[in-house]
Amino acid sequence: MLLAQTSLLRAQTSTTTPAKPATSSAAKPSTAAKSAARKPVTPAKPAPMTEEQKTIYALGLSIAHSISRFDLSPAELDIVKKAMTDAAADKPAVDIETYGPKIADLQKGRAERVAAKQKAESEAYLAKASTQPGVVKTDSGLLYKETQAGTGDSPKPTDSVKVNYKGTFVDGSVFDSSEKGGPISFPLNGVIPCWTEGLQKMKVGGKATLVCPSKIAYGDAGNRGIPGGATLVFEVELLGITPAK
Repeated sequence: MLLAQTSLLRAQTSTTTPAKPATSSAAKPSTAAKSAARKPVTPAKPAPMTEEQKTIYALGLSIAHSISRFDLSPAELDIVKKAMTDAAADKPAVDIETYGPKIADLQKGRAERVAAKQKAESEAYLAKASTQPGVVKTDSGLLYKETQAGTGDSPKPTDSVKVNYKGTFVDGSVFDSSEKGGPISFPLNGVIPCWTEGLQKMKVGGKATLVCPSKIAYGDAGNRGIPGGATLVFEVELLGITPAK
């Protein structure tokens, strides 16, 4: 209304200057308000698990380990999850009496597939490792490299030995180590052939790298946390020998 009155007055006085548009009365949002609107909301942290919940979680880890040899895809894992949900609701989608007996054949086929894949992945590593300076390849396929000379006697197959060690896959990931629990002792004829052979080449105080093809490690069957067909790499320090009685 104010704009209309002003324009009329200027027309009566023959003023040719155009009127300025009125400024909007709407308040512009402040910079602080804009920042607040853009700030993401941090999700609340989940409540810590109780001891019982941690044990149940460990049960899930145990189940995951027990089916790891089946080499399941994400889609197949979803089927397993659905089966567990259906079983809990007593509404299974298939007859366990019919399909349960087929599980052993499935496991065997998947284990063979995993072993073949592991062996194929190990071939290039073994070929390269065998050409490294100081590496000795034995008739069994063991790749042995002394990294620190020891002194004294070497253990016999019937002796017990005390060692520090670290075991890795060919990609460098660690699957076992004495770092947390400290040195371990065992009869030398009670471990994988690669160790029985390799440690007999060492002297107390010595260190060596043992590269173990699957045929002198855990074979096609694998072991807990170790897939069948896997080549294993061990860094070993021989700390002591206890002769057999």
